[in-house]
Amino acid sequence: MLNVLSIDLEEYFHPTEVQSEVNPSQWSSLPSRIEHSTRVVLDLLDRSEVKATFFVLGWVARNHPAVVREIASRGHDIGCHSYRHELVYALSPDEFRADTQLAVKTIEDACGVTPRSYRAPSYSITSESLWALDILAECGFTRDSSIYPIAHDRYGIPGFGRHAQMMQTQSGSILEVPIATVQLSPTRVAPVGGGAYLRLFPYRYTAAGIRQINVTDQQPACIYFHPWELDPDLPRLASGIVSRLRTYSGLSSVGSKIERLVNDFRFSTLADVYPLCEGKAIPAEICV
Repeated sequence: MLNVLSIDLEEYFHPTEVQSEVNPSQWSSLPSRIEHSTRVVLDLLDRSEVKATFFVLGWVARNHPAVVREIASRGHDIGCHSYRHELVYALSPDEFRADTQLAVKTIEDACGVTPRSYRAPSYSITSESLWALDILAECGFTRDSSIYPIAHDRYGIPGFGRHAQMMQTQSGSILEVPIATVQLSPTRVAPVGGGAYLRLFPYRYTAAGIRQINVTDQQPACIYFHPWELDPDLPRLASGIVSRLRTYSGLSSVGSKIERLVNDFRFSTLADVYPLCEGKAIPAEICV
């Protein structure tokens, strides 16, 4: 089974948990670590001959275009992760449209690629902001991976379908690819897709989840991480016990876990797993 490997390309000061401590006006004055952490990721993927989808933050494309060009030159898929890393449900539809259009233009300017896959900051397309899918389709996106079908204090749509599904909007269809979860019971779903869950839990937890999705569900799993999670020496900016736990715990183990994942399972880009057929993104196994 071919699974989706995705990377949210952002600096260590962009996560939502950190933004309460660091104003966006300060971003340019903070030491950048994006070149170092991204090269670590790219070299790891090269060693295993794996391609991934990089959801690029527009701010990174504007300030570090060479990083985005290197990702593209190494054969990886380029997606969009918004421009300013603002939660979708905190924006109006017009603000979201403007942010998305700015991000697309900035990514195009950086690497010459027009992104057609989108991921919202902190999976912030929720039941209150599903209107964003219509705007994404309007902007030409064919795939989205912004919905986490779990209950969480900041994101998630409990009960949302756990596997890829075509969403119909007034502006056209868009394929929604949720982050990987496993069904523990008729009413309980466990996240296994990456991020803090990859850092905080042992490798066998994530591996067992992917196997269940591949074998029992017979579906691809969508896994994600951030380059800064492979940088254990990054500055600690988040404060508060919960924020620091979510953001920094387990950083030293992420690199080895990802290296094991890409050797134990088959991974590729969102576009490879869900290619376009007759202008629509559908699962590869039925794209004939």
